[in-house]
Amino acid sequence: MRIDKAEFLKSCTALEQCPKDGLPEIAIVGRSNVGKSSLLNCLLQRKGLAKVSGTPGKTRLINFFKVTLGPNPPVVFYMVDLPGYGYAKVSIAQRAAWGAVVENYLLHRPTLRCVIVLLDIRHDPSPLDQQLLSWMDSYKIPSFLVATKSDQLTKGRQPAALREIRQLLSPSNTASEILPFSSKTGEGREALLKKIVQILQD
Repeated sequence: MRIDKAEFLKSCTALEQCPKDGLPEIAIVGRSNVGKSSLLNCLLQRKGLAKVSGTPGKTRLINFFKVTLGPNPPVVFYMVDLPGYGYAKVSIAQRAAWGAVVENYLLHRPTLRCVIVLLDIRHDPSPLDQQLLSWMDSYKIPSFLVATKSDQLTKGRQPAALREIRQLLSPSNTASEILPFSSKTGEGREALLKKIVQILQD
């Protein structure tokens, strides 16, 4: 699927700073070091568009990327990079502040269409992952799961890893598809774009 245009628009620290043009939004969230920036750069085919940091937990703002996809008519929307969570080397006050920013966005952003929750395919979902998914489920916030770093496992190992992740999630989450994704090989890129377009066109 062709990306006609992808550009960084702005960073926000509060809901009132977010764009007011009414375009639909697909948010992306996950714990620190799960590969959000790498996934965005791979998905949108723009190297360096989202800044990849060697320091987990660096994304502390709500970052908006305006995207135009090539179908006729074109699909225009925002990819929204939310702050990562779960990084131990930040203060409790910082973690609480980041959580408040994310919660306010997820609860009160009318243009939000869906949240992509990233999980590392190599590891069990953390308590924070499970807490986030349960919280979103309780508020009926649409979401689906993407398992990053799939290139770190063989094709034969991936199905078992995905089953293990499902077993640790609540029943409301286990029914949904978990899409494997690799920013290095591009595995899952087309499937994820098709999923996004389907959500936006429903």
